[in-house]
Amino acid sequence: MGTYSFKGKTYEIDSQGFLLNHDQWDEDFAVGMAQDVNITGGLSDKHWGVIRFIRDSFKRKGECPLVYETCRSNGLLFMNLKKLFPTGYLRGACKLAGITYGDRLVNYYGEHVQIPKVKAEPKALRPELREKVYRVDVFGFLFDPSEWDENFAASRAHNMKIPGGLSDKHWQIIHYLRDCLEKDGAVPRVFECCEANKIELDELEKLFPDGYHRGAVRIAGLRVR
Repeated sequence: MGTYSFKGKTYEIDSQGFLLNHDQWDEDFAVGMAQDVNITGGLSDKHWGVIRFIRDSFKRKGECPLVYETCRSNGLLFMNLKKLFPTGYLRGACKLAGITYGDRLVNYYGEHVQIPKVKAEPKALRPELREKVYRVDVFGFLFDPSEWDENFAASRAHNMKIPGGLSDKHWQIIHYLRDCLEKDGAVPRVFECCEANKIELDELEKLFPDGYHRGAVRIAGLRVR
C-alpha cells in the first residue's frame, strides 16, 4: 500500500498504483496518473469517454464493466483501445477511472473451495478428474498460480456456464496465459492476448463471456491484483 500525490492532493493506492477507495477518485487523479500508464500529450475526449463510461457503469451496476461493454459503448475496436490505453484495459483505462473488478465488493476475504468432479465431453476435459481443494479469493481467483491444474480450469468453466465446456480454442488461450506467466512473470494485456491468438474482441467475448480478467485469466489460475 502507498500514496500518490498530484496537485496538492494525496490518494491512497495499492502496490500496483490502483486507487484503494473508488470514492476518492476525481479527474485530477486520472490526469496525474495518465503518464504512469504511458499516455503522453494528456487525456483526449476519447480517453475521457472511456473513463466516464467505466465510472458511470459502476455507479449504475455496482461493478466494473467488461472490456467488451466499454468498447461497444464507445465505438472502439480493440486496436483503438490499444492506442488509447497502451498498458491495457484494466491496467490503463480502469486504473485511471479508479475502478477495478475488485470494487464489486466492499470486504475482501479469502476462502477455500472444493472443486468437484464435473461432467463434460471428452474433448472439453483433458485431466483425470478428481476432487481437490484450491485456495481462492472471494472472486474465485487462485491465491497461488502454481496450484493450478486443468481440472481447476475445467471446473471453473463449468461453474461459469461456458457453453459446451472448454474447446481447443479455449485451451489455446489458457495455456498461452500460463506460458506468459512462466516466461514473463506477468499476465498479458487483453490486446496482447488477442494478437497472439489471432482473434478479435468479439470472438474473445464468445469464448469467455465473463470477460478477459474475470473469465480467461481466472480460469487460467492467474490474476492481475
